[in-house]
Amino acid sequence: MTGQLVALGIFVVVFGIAAARNVNIGIVLFPVAAVVGLWLADTTLEEVVAGFPLSILVLLVGVTYFFGIAHSNGTIDWLIDTSLAKVGDRDAVLPTTFFLLTAAVSAMGAPLGGLVMAPMGMSIARKRGIDPMLMALSMGCGLSAGAFAPTSLFGIITWGTADSAGIDLSPLLLFAVAVVVNLVLLAVAHLLFGRRRGVHGESRLERTLVARGSALPEYGQSSLSLDGPAGSSDDTPRDPGRPKPHQVLTMVCMVALVVAVVVMALGGLEPDIGVIGFGLGAVLALVDPAAGKAAMTRIDWGSVLLVGGIITYVGVLTQMGVIDLLGERAADVGSPVVAALLLCAAAGLISAFASTTGMLAALVPLALPLIADGGIPGWAMICAIGVCASIVDVSPFSTVGATYVATTVDPDERPRMTSLLTRWGLSMVVIGPVALTLTLILPGMVLS
Repeated sequence: MTGQLVALGIFVVVFGIAAARNVNIGIVLFPVAAVVGLWLADTTLEEVVAGFPLSILVLLVGVTYFFGIAHSNGTIDWLIDTSLAKVGDRDAVLPTTFFLLTAAVSAMGAPLGGLVMAPMGMSIARKRGIDPMLMALSMGCGLSAGAFAPTSLFGIITWGTADSAGIDLSPLLLFAVAVVVNLVLLAVAHLLFGRRRGVHGESRLERTLVARGSALPEYGQSSLSLDGPAGSSDDTPRDPGRPKPHQVLTMVCMVALVVAVVVMALGGLEPDIGVIGFGLGAVLALVDPAAGKAAMTRIDWGSVLLVGGIITYVGVLTQMGVIDLLGERAADVGSPVVAALLLCAAAGLISAFASTTGMLAALVPLALPLIADGGIPGWAMICAIGVCASIVDVSPFSTVGATYVATTVDPDERPRMTSLLTRWGLSMVVIGPVALTLTLILPGMVLS
């Protein structure tokens, strides 16, 4: 047991140091996994390297390359401009519109791609008298919902890890759970912050009273480099005109990808989204070689390395029996429901300050013994962990929340945004696990 605890301790320490130093955790963990495997696990280097998740690599590269072409050839920008032009001056539907647009962009490979909507959304909120908190939460919920699509990073990692462990989880079910939860949160945001404000927002006195006593850091001095029209200073919706032929072809391919995933999933098959993405991307690259070349820079290699390193190390822990040991300790809690609740809370709390992608790659495998021994349905446990790790991302201590604070137009609003986003994000650490345990895990145990 000593070797198992040492290996687990090394994992926690290296994870924390890499996160604190803002270094890709997977790059650091991969060589450490080799050392631990040779030193403590008594495995060969070939066995350690074999734990690298090639299937997830194919998924991530294929999907992000395909949607990288859609970004590079202007198709995504055309769809955004068209959607905003149709909304016009109907201010009441703008937060919901930005929820849908951010969800759509987030579903296209990399969830953080949805942040391109932030500058435009926050600027429009200022001009139209919409509370910036409502706009930020609308986009944050949209980003979280779209991230669990079968074509996006969180969905790929969560479903891919569950599938490799033999857990029966439909990628469409995972996506549906994320969408429903975030729609509920969007409705709550409207209730709390939907009161229409004047064009100039709240008075300086009201903002001072809200922010007084807060010792939280202000991210107003952050700088962001967001490319594309959504990241420009011109937030006026433009007339997109007619799409170009290659953009029409791109949209046809996007529809084909979604239809293929849905039809194959409903038919009981396991669609290899990465391979489909590679195929459609190859077609678009042959039609528009310049966009295909530009899309190479949009492949999410950072996430590939992050997930690959973490899962490789978790594979070493599995060979050493650490995962089984944690399952036994979880059983000692006395109630599998309590253990599941604590695991979801840990996912939310750590994700509020660290990488959500890393949390999903690390915690989903750790939940497997609880699923096997505790009688908790695997689909419910995995969905709960994934969503709990994502809905806290609007915390200003994460990339998402910091972006929304930084893009708030009025500098005097930023302390208020920092305070409210902190309260919202940390409240999700408690509300998310409790709500999902009551609505997913407990009903799932009854029905199973």
